[in-house]
Amino acid sequence: MNAQMKIVQQWMDNNVGWAKGLAAPLLVITVLSMMVLPLPPWLLDTFFSLNIALALVVMMVSAYMRRPLDFSVFPTVLLLTTLLRLSLNVASTRVVLMEGHTGPGAAGAVIEAFGHFLIGGNFAVGFIVFAILVVINFVVITKGSERIAEVSARFTLDAMPGKQMAIDADMGAGLIDEVEAKRRRAEVGDEAEFFGSMDGASKFVRGDAIAGIIILFINIIGGLIIGMVQHGLGAGEAADSYILLAVGDALVAQIPSLLISVAAAMVVSRVGKDADLGGQIVGQMFTSSKVLGITAAILFMLGVVPGMPHTVFLAFAAVIGALAWSRLKDERKPAPVEAQAPVNPEGEATWDDLQPVDLLGLELGYRLIAMVDKNKQGDLLTRIKGVRKKFAQEVGFLPPAVHVRDNLELKPSGYRITLRGVVVGEGEVFPGMFLAIDPGGVNTPLIGTPTTDPAFGLPAHWIEDKQRENAQMAGFTVVDSETVLATHLSHLMQVQAARLLSRTETQDLVEHVTRLAPKLIEEVVPKMISVAAFQKVLQLLLEESVHVRDIRTIIESIAEHAPSTTDPVELARRVRIALSPAIVQQIYGSVKELEVIAIEPGLERLLMQALSPNATGALDPGVADMLSKSATDIANQQEEKGVPACLLVPDAIRNAMARLLRRSAPRLQVLSHSEIPETHLIRIGPILGELA
Repeated sequence: MNAQMKIVQQWMDNNVGWAKGLAAPLLVITVLSMMVLPLPPWLLDTFFSLNIALALVVMMVSAYMRRPLDFSVFPTVLLLTTLLRLSLNVASTRVVLMEGHTGPGAAGAVIEAFGHFLIGGNFAVGFIVFAILVVINFVVITKGSERIAEVSARFTLDAMPGKQMAIDADMGAGLIDEVEAKRRRAEVGDEAEFFGSMDGASKFVRGDAIAGIIILFINIIGGLIIGMVQHGLGAGEAADSYILLAVGDALVAQIPSLLISVAAAMVVSRVGKDADLGGQIVGQMFTSSKVLGITAAILFMLGVVPGMPHTVFLAFAAVIGALAWSRLKDERKPAPVEAQAPVNPEGEATWDDLQPVDLLGLELGYRLIAMVDKNKQGDLLTRIKGVRKKFAQEVGFLPPAVHVRDNLELKPSGYRITLRGVVVGEGEVFPGMFLAIDPGGVNTPLIGTPTTDPAFGLPAHWIEDKQRENAQMAGFTVVDSETVLATHLSHLMQVQAARLLSRTETQDLVEHVTRLAPKLIEEVVPKMISVAAFQKVLQLLLEESVHVRDIRTIIESIAEHAPSTTDPVELARRVRIALSPAIVQQIYGSVKELEVIAIEPGLERLLMQALSPNATGALDPGVADMLSKSATDIANQQEEKGVPACLLVPDAIRNAMARLLRRSAPRLQVLSHSEIPETHLIRIGPILGELA
């Protein structure tokens, strides 16, 4: 029985999907058929009722959506509903002109109801009502929504590069993963396409209003001519029949058109994603007791003025006043107080007073505390979790938890990042404002406070929300305060990765590898080398920004060379050779031809004599200073060209050169000849030593 039910359910699902796929083509064919085939009055009534129902559905969907993309099919719906109304106009025109001489019911009950009962059978009144509806639709609603759609399309397209860069910045800071970044990029593209489509689709509404006016006059003139010439009716009798039917037909089409125009205006003027339109109106207009109280007072004064309708004004004053009083009571409610830990009544010092030093800490000024308060929509803690997750995925070990606490000694908007109790970074962010970062080459001035990006030192401006779109269109990368702080934390964690790898993290890493490959790790740690030596090898790699994700290769290389040496420096050198494909890819990407910085031969001989492991002399301080300055200049030139700054040196002096240049040129990578994979080619670029 269950198998039969599954078969029936599968058949129903397949047929429902097949029917959904045919819905749009069938609607278009039906619409086109109405233009060429004569329809009986009862079928016209059916389609007119369907037209009104569809217009109501579209308007309700527009009112309850939370963002424009929730109704992304609206431009197509706008086209189909406009086409449906025009085809109904054509079909009803045919019936009115052919059967209008028989009386007001010739075109169906719907047109008769609009032409007779709604306007009392007075075609002059109906014509005036129709004219007013056209003015409201064409001049007010359609004109405004068309302008909003045009501006929104232009601004959305201009802001796309800035939004894409902001997404890349969030992904780089670990706040989002690649899947979320892909979804956001698709959303930005869909948003641009939507507003671009709405800019063109708004012309449908405008053209529909114009077509309604033209069709009305055609029906009136054509009906009078046909009635008097072909059917021998008098002018008054023809007017009573044909003009009444024409006006009723126009009203039947114009009211759904007005509903669709209102829906289009609500879609393009939608701002915010927190609630639907009704929720936003109530939440933003009726929350202030002061606003409601003043309004109630004014209505009360109007109500007591002689000659005014006292009952209406005083009733509204009472209702709004009661609402103001209710809001005022809510505002005066005390905020909930958090329970505090009991204090030692004796005041004696205990071991609880001795707090351990945080391995990784984040201290916040009092204005930034709301950023970690979930009750106030603070999501900094969530972003910190994302930073730690991204760090673990990229670098290869789980960093320690970030201990967040407040520090009243800091500036109100200041923050401080500590590592083992020592400050490694600090800055200032302003909740509610945005940091517009100049990625380079942007000359557009901004209204804001000049500053620098705390993570990378790029020029930037703190701007308000209203300047955000302009900054994105100008090419700035615009990020919020939480992103600025999280990016700074992520950058410092990458730079200080070696110091973050404590004995605890190393032991956790060993246990993690034990679960994945128990035999591999048991043979090496701690049998061949101790946990302390293993930690030192990993720290030496991390000091030069070499990720330790490929832990299998690292352990296998240590297992191969540990029988001959247990020196962590020598083991790290040999591990680097084993990791050379990953190191080169981390620096250069997927290119196969590597442009490197070489050392002038004479200077290279001098360095070999002074820095090789068996050297007896020392490097002259003047030469070391010249070397540091030249390496810094060449590294900056390579970065300006968009080429990785990488110095190629002999194996014997690689470690010494890396230590020598680490402070003066921290972004300069130093590779040895044996660390270049056989699958890659070398192209010599600048020569270190010639610049001096």
